[in-house]
Amino acid sequence: MPESHIATKPRWTRADVAALLALPFPELLYRAMTVHREHFDPTRIQISTLLSIKTGGCPEDCGYCPQAAEYETGTKANKLMAVEAVLEQARAAKEKGAARFCMGAAWRSPKEHDLEAVCSMVSGVKALGLETCVTLGMLDREQSAKLKDAGLDYYNHNLDTSPEYYGKVITTRTYQDRLDTLEAVRDAGINICCGGIVGMGEDETDRAGLIATLASLPEAPESVPINALVAVEGTPLAKAEKIEPIDFVRVVAAARITMPKSYVRLSAGREAMTDEAQALCFLAGANSIFHGEKLLTTKNATVNHDEALFAKLGLQPEA
Repeated sequence: MPESHIATKPRWTRADVAALLALPFPELLYRAMTVHREHFDPTRIQISTLLSIKTGGCPEDCGYCPQAAEYETGTKANKLMAVEAVLEQARAAKEKGAARFCMGAAWRSPKEHDLEAVCSMVSGVKALGLETCVTLGMLDREQSAKLKDAGLDYYNHNLDTSPEYYGKVITTRTYQDRLDTLEAVRDAGINICCGGIVGMGEDETDRAGLIATLASLPEAPESVPINALVAVEGTPLAKAEKIEPIDFVRVVAAARITMPKSYVRLSAGREAMTDEAQALCFLAGANSIFHGEKLLTTKNATVNHDEALFAKLGLQPEA
């Protein structure tokens, strides 16, 4: 694959991405770094904060998720947070340097009265000068339009894995369901945050399939979260074998090369990564993180640790 072809290829096949993942590691990193520098300042990192606004009790059976009602994980089901309580958290996130505030609710799809409350949260967070993002499960076109009217900037809806491996992880929602939600959100004029999870027992061809599917959407997602599975006791994937750090970096690099203008975010699993592994991810083109000690329900790297790592690497939060 000629280097001049890397950043302009309109569609990526599974074979294309598999060829990238199989490159010698120095060559893969070089290509990813080259693409990254063409579109971003490699010393700048976007900082986002994630808050669970409604936790647990989800009817879906995602095999990795401690919020699924059918799994005994110790996660308690809570009602939707009050709007002002969410705004208080958003103010604190902004003070700590966050540029984007993401809100997640454990639903299959939001009910009308809940969507109205979320729209109020979105408007309030937007008024604070933060970018807004929510993940609420499946949406239709009318729901997407209401969120757009409220000022929503990004909607997160991950594909999770390849189309072929998906059914081994989730049975209550189809891959097409996810693609339909992405289409509704995109048609409403909302930016898309869409990525996946690695380390769920998939093989390299499935990782290639995930990246190829993301990169070949009608428009690539503006944000691409790459998660390393956090194995939670009580879920079907509790005993999944951890992905090797170098293999994880390869996925990050492939995401950067195939989606050159997207933010590639280190998401779940970062708390267990070494500084060296994270540094390689940043070299490979990751330029966004979730900041704060907790994601939706799992631990994240501490703020102090992140600040020390950024200082060590000479990285700065994106203005």
